[in-house]
Amino acid sequence: MKILTCSAHLQQLEGILRKSLPIALPVFGAVLNINRGNPGQFEVLVDKWPEFGALLARPSGEVASGDMGHCRRGVTRCPGTCQAHSEQPDWACSGQHWERGTPGSAVGGREELGGTVGGDWGCWGMLGMGVWVLSTGGLIWPAPGVHVGSLSPSHVDLLNDTWPYGGNARSRRFLAEILGRFPQVCLQDSSGQPVAWVLTDHFGTGTHSYTLPEHRRHGHMQVALTVAAQRAHARGFPTFG
Repeated sequence: MKILTCSAHLQQLEGILRKSLPIALPVFGAVLNINRGNPGQFEVLVDKWPEFGALLARPSGEVASGDMGHCRRGVTRCPGTCQAHSEQPDWACSGQHWERGTPGSAVGGREELGGTVGGDWGCWGMLGMGVWVLSTGGLIWPAPGVHVGSLSPSHVDLLNDTWPYGGNARSRRFLAEILGRFPQVCLQDSSGQPVAWVLTDHFGTGTHSYTLPEHRRHGHMQVALTVAAQRAHARGFPTFG
C-alpha cells in the first residue's frame, strides 16, 4: 500500500471522506488529526491514489509485531459503495456511531445522561450527545462551584483507575499519551480537583468519559460533552448524533 505524505493529497482525502460519512467514520477522525498537526503521529495508507479502494490509518512506522498498547487502527474499504470496519475486535458499529465495551455495564458519564450502555463513547457518539444537549434549548452552564478546566499529567493514575480498560501499566501509558496529545475537557470543583472529564484519542473519538460517583446526577457530563462538542466543531470535526 502507498503512504500518503503530500499535504495536498491529505487535504483532498479529507474532503473525499467527509462526503462519505458516516461510512468513513473509522478513519475520518485520524485524517482530521493528521491534517491538524498530526499530534498522534499517524499515517494513512491507500491501495492506490487517487482512485483508492481501501484506506488504513495507523501509527507512523508501525510494524506487524509492534506493541500499539490500546491504540487501534482504522480501516475503510471503498469498492464502489463504501463499506467500513475497524480492525479492533472489541469495536462494533451501532446505529450512527462506533462504540466500545461490554453491554450492560454502566460508566459514569453515560449513567448521568440516563444511558445504560457500557464502555466508552464511540466514534462521534460523544460529540453527537453534545449536539443533542445543545438542541434541547437554553445554555448549559456548570453547577455552582464547578468550572471548566483541564487535566494534567498528575491525573494519569486517576484516569487509569477509573477507565474500564485501565488498571495496568499498558493502559496507563496509553492514557498518558492521549492526555498529552489530544483535546480534553475537565470540570473541576472550587479546589481544582477533577469532577468529570472527557478524553479524545487518535481518531477524534471519546475514549474516557467519566464522572466521579460522588458528583453524579448534577448534569456535569452534559456540560463536559457540550464543551467538547463545541471545541471539536470549531476545529472542523463533524458533530452529529
